[in-house]
Amino acid sequence: MLTHGDSTTSPPTIGPPGPPAVLGGTPIRTRPWPTYDKGDVWISEADEQAAIGAIRERRYFRYDTRPHAETHTGRFEQGLCDHFGVRHALACASGTTAIALGLLGLGLPPGSPVACPAFTFAATPSAILLAGHRPVIVECDEDLHLDLGDLRRALAEGAAAVVVVHMRGFASDMPAICALAAEYGVPVVEDAVPALGAALNGRPLGTFGRAGAFSTQSDKALNTGEGGFLLTDDEELYARAVVFSGAYEGRLARHFGGDRPPVDDLAHPIFGVRMDEIRAALAGALLGGLPAKLAAHHRNYAHVAAGLADLPGLALRRPVAPGAYLGEALVFRLPGATAAQSAWFAAAIRAEGIDARALADPGDTNVRVFWNWRFLVGPDPAAARARWPRTARHLDEAVDIPLSANLTADDCDQLVAAVTRVLPALPPG
Repeated sequence: MLTHGDSTTSPPTIGPPGPPAVLGGTPIRTRPWPTYDKGDVWISEADEQAAIGAIRERRYFRYDTRPHAETHTGRFEQGLCDHFGVRHALACASGTTAIALGLLGLGLPPGSPVACPAFTFAATPSAILLAGHRPVIVECDEDLHLDLGDLRRALAEGAAAVVVVHMRGFASDMPAICALAAEYGVPVVEDAVPALGAALNGRPLGTFGRAGAFSTQSDKALNTGEGGFLLTDDEELYARAVVFSGAYEGRLARHFGGDRPPVDDLAHPIFGVRMDEIRAALAGALLGGLPAKLAAHHRNYAHVAAGLADLPGLALRRPVAPGAYLGEALVFRLPGATAAQSAWFAAAIRAEGIDARALADPGDTNVRVFWNWRFLVGPDPAAARARWPRTARHLDEAVDIPLSANLTADDCDQLVAAVTRVLPALPPG
């Protein structure tokens, strides 16, 4: 794996002077910006050998003749319990299914209203629908965190659960959200899919609510291509989730060393969203390297954020507490910008050789903006935006840049130089 470059021995390559590349200047960099879809991974030879070893064992299904604790999936789940300090972990097929399993494990009445933020990936409301419930969209504040005032409105109107999302790796205000939900006797499920490994005041995200859902898809802190897992201390929720995930014909008992909760495994459908042994072997190996990867993310983010902190006309997304973010994405706003201006800015950054995306780009069907959830809000984007206008306005101003753990100090300097170069050229609205 790559390590962070040492700028004390190699002077940063900032890039050529002159106008932005989009206006005819020379791009700041020509090497591809490292992202997962270009093959950028954080993996060692030992990690690769773990997966190859599982293939050679020829036991790819988690429920074979071995005791649960001797399977790769069972060992991965125990490793998760140890790492996060929880009682139960369930490996599954994706982050989306992990969210759905958490909701199914709550045992809510079918069709229950479930609150979720307006700024999240489309998988969050999709998981609520998958669990048989009804998403209730809640506004976000200027830092794109769940708006507590609007959440209170949703709870007062009858939301039966809250799915909190730590979107783009930034922690939501879990103490405040959990306290508010407790006022109404409503459970909280954490969608920690975008924030695997991040913490809030020393406590891992995904361990504040009744359950926490995670992904091991290819752009996550643990990358097995596809996959996910659920964490909880709630024994009955866990048992139900195990059955729903596909523990059939008594296999639920394998997950409990002794007595298990009174959950009838024949009273619930099985959805076949288990994790396989090959992915579990890889995930278990990668888990050992997670602290180093998280440290690299934080180092890169701190480097870039320090370079942009005092730049006029740019507002970095503020965490709810110091260090309460993963650091794998740089999100900032251009206060007062239109969606078209933000789209121009992102295109100008891409012209400098750095991947960037304006969240509300009119020419981009980004499913992180709620008006593109036609399956939920209908076909009219303008009507959807009018229903949640504050979040729409903040998203219009937002730009998102991926930050690989493999970035060097030079890469970070080039990103700062690109933003600094392009921002003064932003055309008027």
